[in-house]
Amino acid sequence: MLFLIGLFFRFTNLDQKIYWYDETITSLRVSGYRQSEVVQQVFNDREISIQELQKYQQINSEKSLLNTAYSLATEAPQHPPLYFFIARFWMQRLGQSVAIIRSLSAFISLLIFPCLYWLCLELFKTPMVGWVAIVLMAVSPFHVLYAQEAREYSLWTVTILLSSATLLRAIRLKSKLSWKMYALTVITGLYSFTFSIFIMLGHGIYVLANEKFKLTRVFRDYLFSCFLGFVAFSPWMLIIIIHLLAVGNIASWTAIDLSLPALIQQWMVNFSSIFLDLNFSYHPNTIYLTLPVLVLELYSIYFICKRSPQQIWLFVLTLVGVTALALVLPDLLWGGRRSSVSRYLIPCYLGIHLAVAFAIATQIISANSVRRQLWRIITVVLISGGIVSCVASSQAVAWWNKYDSYDNPQIARIINQAHRPLVISDPGVSFGYVLSLSYMLNPDVRLHLLTQSISEISTDATDIFLYRPSQELRNQLQKNYTILPIQDSHNFWRLES
Repeated sequence: MLFLIGLFFRFTNLDQKIYWYDETITSLRVSGYRQSEVVQQVFNDREISIQELQKYQQINSEKSLLNTAYSLATEAPQHPPLYFFIARFWMQRLGQSVAIIRSLSAFISLLIFPCLYWLCLELFKTPMVGWVAIVLMAVSPFHVLYAQEAREYSLWTVTILLSSATLLRAIRLKSKLSWKMYALTVITGLYSFTFSIFIMLGHGIYVLANEKFKLTRVFRDYLFSCFLGFVAFSPWMLIIIIHLLAVGNIASWTAIDLSLPALIQQWMVNFSSIFLDLNFSYHPNTIYLTLPVLVLELYSIYFICKRSPQQIWLFVLTLVGVTALALVLPDLLWGGRRSSVSRYLIPCYLGIHLAVAFAIATQIISANSVRRQLWRIITVVLISGGIVSCVASSQAVAWWNKYDSYDNPQIARIINQAHRPLVISDPGVSFGYVLSLSYMLNPDVRLHLLTQSISEISTDATDIFLYRPSQELRNQLQKNYTILPIQDSHNFWRLES
């Protein structure tokens, strides 16, 4: 029953939430367009319609699969092409609506369940932990959210679980075929998301520690499998190295400083979202509700370390620890917000998920009746929290995972209610936001996308709005217009003569 509820949440209201910045860039890449190319074509100092802008979100005969690869390679090489290739074939066969492209992630997320169950069998040797893990995963608010997002993170989750299960199987069987299967999952993981390197590193630490830091046959087989994976990934790795500057520019926002208290608060929100998510990022007064969940997660990690053999707890700790350290340490040493980005922490969430499932499965069959009853209550509360969270997010138009596009519904509502509205913006980081906003605007709304700052607008529009303009453009327009912020927004203004 809970599994069916999880399926329902993954496929309900797929087109209701805003199609946010990153998702519009997904459609841009899948369609084979480069961002610089589109900016040059649409930011041309003339008014254009919503339909003219939206054509760059649609697959057409002018662009092929090679254009998709070229767009990624030159502008976003940190995103390997596997998901985008699959998405292109998916859209060509089924259609190009928001619901269709998001349904790909939803269908891919279904593969999480058999992979998770297999991993639990290999790790814990008991079906009980696997079933508990599946029930918790079915109503996990975080995983439901990203099962409805047109990005590669559902695919990455599947490859993490699959490569982990095949690694444990290869260690158990010690056969050439099993290690070849692991090598194949390494390749799939690397072509899904570059942070799969952290998964490989964690696996290496796990194998080396289990082999008592000796160069045994098992560790040599692991190294050879990783070598095959890197050889297969080397063409794209070469692209990343060649376009390293582009990667640095795109990811530069993750190096923007976040104060330690703000960072800690975001960690609390992120790690609680595995089981409870009431949009805490936008309702900070309720953040205290995350504390019981965090206590449960910490206790579960302590419990698995105390009550399981090294082969089990070490695997969970490496799955959680390697990615966490790779993101947290740079933030603490040099500043930044890498560890605040929830989707980058998926390996950590999966490790915590395994620990909680193990604690519950162990305690609910405990000989101690009081403890058994307590943990049954905890399980019911945990599942109920997940269901309530999924109900809340499924009815929302915007949720925390839409980040800077969160206020687009409110902005679009104001524009759509205006008489003969015109929206003005200029290029730069605003381009993806303009694309995102366009999905919510009425067809009669006009856009004026500028290549340079100007001081006067020639138009017959009655209501003129500024959306995420550069400071330079605002300074120029202030010479002839009064710029009024709308509802304390830092991104949206009204222009009055």
